[in-house]
Amino acid sequence: MAYLHWSSDLDTGIEVIDKQHQRIIDYLNELNSANESGDREATNRVLKELVDYTLTHFAFEEELQERAAYPFLKAHKRVHEIFTKRVAEFQRRAAAGENVTPELLSMLKIWLVNHIKGDDADYAESVKIMLGIEANQGKVAGGWLGIALKKFFG
Repeated sequence: MAYLHWSSDLDTGIEVIDKQHQRIIDYLNELNSANESGDREATNRVLKELVDYTLTHFAFEEELQERAAYPFLKAHKRVHEIFTKRVAEFQRRAAAGENVTPELLSMLKIWLVNHIKGDDADYAESVKIMLGIEANQGKVAGGWLGIALKKFFG
C-alpha cells in the first residue's frame, strides 16, 4: 500500500483537528511500515495505538461539535459508531490470528480521506465560529480548548 501524505485539501481550518488528523495519518503509515516488515508484534501494537488515538479523537471532535451546537452532531456520531464497529471486527479477526492489516489499511485510507473531506468539512464552520476562529487564521482563541485537550489527550 502506498503511504498516505497530508495535503492541504485535508485541512479543516481548525488547527487542533488538523494536527490530530495528521497524527492519525502518521499512525496509518507506521502501521503500513510494520506490516511490510512482517513484524506481527509491532503491527498489533501500532494498530492498538491507532485505534485508541482515533477513538479519543472522535470523542474530542464530538465534544467540539456539541459545544458548537452543530445541527448534525447525532449523524456524525453515528458515522463514528459505524466506523468503530467495523474496526472492532478487524481487531477481532486479527486477535484470531488473521492478517487483516492490508485490507484494514486500504479501508482506513479511503475512509479517513472521505471522512475528513466530507463529514468533517461540514462541521468545521460551526466549530470555527464557536472557537472564535477567524476564517483564514486557523488559530484557536480562548481557554476551553486547552482544558478539553488535556481531558482527552492527557
